[in-house]
Amino acid sequence: MTQTKYKTVWNLDSIFKGGSTSPELHDHMKWTEAKIMELEEMVKEWTAVLDSDQLVDVLNRLRDIKMSVSQARSYAICLLSENPKDQGPQFYRGESTALQSKYDSINSDLKRKLAHTEESEWMSLLASEDLKEYRFTLQEWREEADREPSQEVSDLMADGYHAWGQFYQSFMSSIKVQVKGQDFSVGQAINLRSHHDASIRKESHEALVEKWTGLEGQFAQILNHLAGFRLNMYKSVGIEDVLHVPLAQNRMKEETLNAMFSVMERYKEPFAQYLNVKADMNGDAKMKSYHFWSPMNHHHQGMEYGEAAALVEEQFLAFGTEMGQFAETAFREGWVEAENRPGKSAVPICAAFPLTGESRVFLTFPGTFKGVLTLVHELGHAFHNHAMKSVNGMNKSYPMSLAETASTFAEMIILEAAMEKAETEEEKLFILDEKLKRSVMNFMNLHARFIFEKNFHEERKKGFVPASRLNELMEAALEEGYAGSLDEVPIHSWVWTPHFYKTESPFYNFPYTFGYLLALNLFVRAKEMGKGFEEQYMNLLRDSGRMSAEELVMKHLGEDITEEAFWEKGMALCVEDSEEFVRLAAYLHKEET
Repeated sequence: MTQTKYKTVWNLDSIFKGGSTSPELHDHMKWTEAKIMELEEMVKEWTAVLDSDQLVDVLNRLRDIKMSVSQARSYAICLLSENPKDQGPQFYRGESTALQSKYDSINSDLKRKLAHTEESEWMSLLASEDLKEYRFTLQEWREEADREPSQEVSDLMADGYHAWGQFYQSFMSSIKVQVKGQDFSVGQAINLRSHHDASIRKESHEALVEKWTGLEGQFAQILNHLAGFRLNMYKSVGIEDVLHVPLAQNRMKEETLNAMFSVMERYKEPFAQYLNVKADMNGDAKMKSYHFWSPMNHHHQGMEYGEAAALVEEQFLAFGTEMGQFAETAFREGWVEAENRPGKSAVPICAAFPLTGESRVFLTFPGTFKGVLTLVHELGHAFHNHAMKSVNGMNKSYPMSLAETASTFAEMIILEAAMEKAETEEEKLFILDEKLKRSVMNFMNLHARFIFEKNFHEERKKGFVPASRLNELMEAALEEGYAGSLDEVPIHSWVWTPHFYKTESPFYNFPYTFGYLLALNLFVRAKEMGKGFEEQYMNLLRDSGRMSAEELVMKHLGEDITEEAFWEKGMALCVEDSEEFVRLAAYLHKEET
């Protein structure tokens, strides 16, 4: 495949031409601001109960503003991802955040008005045919009204709460790490965890530890300010349980989360055994944290970007026509930024552009199979956006748990194809290792993140938590999450894990595990149904923004996710992978001796 076909640098000019100096972007921001001002004037005149015609008008205006703000914000984020030092997109990110805050404020006013609507009038509104496609959103808003922050708090969020999250991203992007005498960005240094040379893995780990040790005080300040603002915001609306908001954001019942965690905690042993076997293969008594991502056999892991893109196109098409055409468009129209160069952001992203019905995927492609899986993970998010092109803008906001379902499902397509193509036992072991790394991340690492975040918030209620204590909390959480199977525990994970600093999505850990196990269930069905499953999958994705997680799975799969039996099905596949890995490792060891 030629490099011309698969460009490693994306095309953003088709969104707004000219980068942060784009006249189109400037005009777009002015138009959005004007529309918000118009709606703000309407809000001031709200006195009586809105009738269905008025409510439809308001909702349509909110929809247009929401999509417009999202278009601008995604563009600014993309520009900052490719060059975090560029001041232009930092300005527009700040402006779009301010516009989002104004939108949120109007939305909050509407929610409060809906909450005070008499039940008879409310039922009459919901019965209106004109409001049919907004019913789920309206019902959700009415229920959310009690936890909406006040106008004063909302006004403070742009330059307070969200600003700390944005500062974290800028700060992290400015950091350089030296390995083997060469400067690397944090993203590049972290990618060295999967390098075939053990000495490079260790040196990059030690260089990062040294960097975090020197900067832990600054990062502790950022994390404490974020959590402190969040807790005070919750307190102002009477929320005591820090899981209340993330569960609501993920449209998930607590019973569902408890059922999933119960299954996960029961099945630590098979994955601890996998880690112990792999550590033994490396000559270690326990799995050292910086060897976790090491490839089983580096001869099978190298892959050029063009080869990776061709593989993705081929396998997405094998799954279904729609997914195959989507992949072709994404690569040929320049939707992917994959170039491996210094100075880029450390965080892979997928940015949605709802007005143009496109997405952009950003990563630093390291030329490894792990990089291929990162690529398809983000493309899975993009395909989710693609599936929802025809959905009303107010129903495009799906929870993170379901976002991670689509991304994980895309990974499984590639992993399954790689396993089928494996010709030797060594290759099979390599693919099993890649699959099990994801199981360990979802069942151990993400569990540890959940434990840390929950314990940190409890301590933050009592006051500032210093870096030394954050290290202790992280160490204890990793020990529990990994069931004691990890050596040289990365106690600074709280520093370099960006999810802890996400202001929009607190507790962005259990949604990954939810998505992973749900994707496993979906993949089993896909294998049973073949290409006919694509339509069912697309329908599930389209509905992901207009019903709860429990309702969605019941409608499309006929399963009750508040029951442990559902989660056991996906877990069983992962346990089989672990058992097969242990068996193959023993067989190959016997062959060598």
